[in-house]
Amino acid sequence: MDREQVLHQLEHLYALQPERLSKQVRIEQALRSAITQQWPVGLRLPSHRVLAQKLGVARQTLALAIGTLLEEGLLKTAHGQGTWTSKPSLVASSPTQNRPLSKRAQKVLQGPGASLIQSGAFVPGIPDIAQFPMRKWRQLYASVTVPQNALLLSYSTGGYGPLKRAIRDFLERWRNIRCDTDQIIITDGTHNGLELCAMALADVGDTVAMESPCYWGARNVFTATGMNVEMFPWHPDHGHTLPASSAPVQLAYLTGSHHYPLSVPTCLHDKQRLCDTLAPTYIIEDDYEFNRNDHSNLLFDPESGHHLLAGSFSKMMFPGLRLGYLVVPRQLSGPMNRLRSELFREGRMLDQAVLAQFIFDGDLDAWCRRIQRDYLGRQQVMHDQLRALPFVKRISPPSSAISLCIEFASHINDVQLAQALLKEHLIVRPLSPVCAEHDPRSGLVMGVGMLSGETLAREAQRLRRCLENLLR
Repeated sequence: MDREQVLHQLEHLYALQPERLSKQVRIEQALRSAITQQWPVGLRLPSHRVLAQKLGVARQTLALAIGTLLEEGLLKTAHGQGTWTSKPSLVASSPTQNRPLSKRAQKVLQGPGASLIQSGAFVPGIPDIAQFPMRKWRQLYASVTVPQNALLLSYSTGGYGPLKRAIRDFLERWRNIRCDTDQIIITDGTHNGLELCAMALADVGDTVAMESPCYWGARNVFTATGMNVEMFPWHPDHGHTLPASSAPVQLAYLTGSHHYPLSVPTCLHDKQRLCDTLAPTYIIEDDYEFNRNDHSNLLFDPESGHHLLAGSFSKMMFPGLRLGYLVVPRQLSGPMNRLRSELFREGRMLDQAVLAQFIFDGDLDAWCRRIQRDYLGRQQVMHDQLRALPFVKRISPPSSAISLCIEFASHINDVQLAQALLKEHLIVRPLSPVCAEHDPRSGLVMGVGMLSGETLAREAQRLRRCLENLLR
């Protein structure tokens, strides 16, 4: 690959990044995409002067972006020898002969997982981080990090009290849930909350029931904790495929009011019927995405002794926040809080204090109302472009969620489709890898969080043209 090809590809990837992001972040994302998906290991980059001139940025901005990639191990440099590409994941993901990974770890790594590419056109599961009111967020950090708040630098003891109260009030406003503050456990995101549930409520070898298709991250957490995963297909038009008989089920994991990855409203009756059949000891609902009026789809009952609700602010606000919550039965609150402290050590008090104030000030409510209106409009643009594609069986209706799903006839190879689209810098997830073996569905899951306005309209048209050519 010659220098002109490298410069052309990088310039193209840089142009695809949302203009609302800083130039440094756009360069980082463009380089990361090229290194992980296009360029070979050991490729020597043009000089910083040439790269900066091609991208139209200051050399200092370029140097800061390259410094980030050096820290991640995706680039290497040596004095007088320039900068070249590296891919540490090729080594990290392969167990060594002397010390192989555990069977649980290997099983997780064999399944679908988090992509190295977490930005770009239609990447699912990522909210709009460019429009988030970061200036207000920074101001709140400055307001809480004063000498009299030195205790915020210590371990937390069951979570920051004001944040628990803020979450309690938020859940009542948005989810029509009335719970006690003591029932709320602060977590480091949904994965951490699900891991805590698995450790506290199940033993190795116990069965967890999940819907097909499922959220791959939850399946990975339960697999890593040694649980046996049983999947039951769910179709919005006729409910779950119920078993004639089933082994004892310790946990049932269900999405909340809006199904992920199908991106359609869930059905309270369907969930109740599945749980009546399986009789799980505990029911966990993951309130992944929601709007203010869909709480009637929730099975969760805060007065029940076996219902738990998991939520995350990462999808509402920005992924790097890594803060979430569990609402648990009253009799489990004390033991699960103590277990969390013993296993994970609680902290993040500064982040918790800022988030509490952000909610108390009304900024989270305002942000949710604003961005959900935006997502609805973006999904309508996508729906108009994709609904007439060949072999389409179903496309999720426009909603205020950050993701949408398009299902194809079962003979369509969605994995190959996703790989082909990746070469065009269109980042989607195939549906089939998160379905049960006896669930032959095919489709693509995509997001609308990273694109808006004219950029969304242009990229949606490009996605439609690419899919038309591939489906032929």
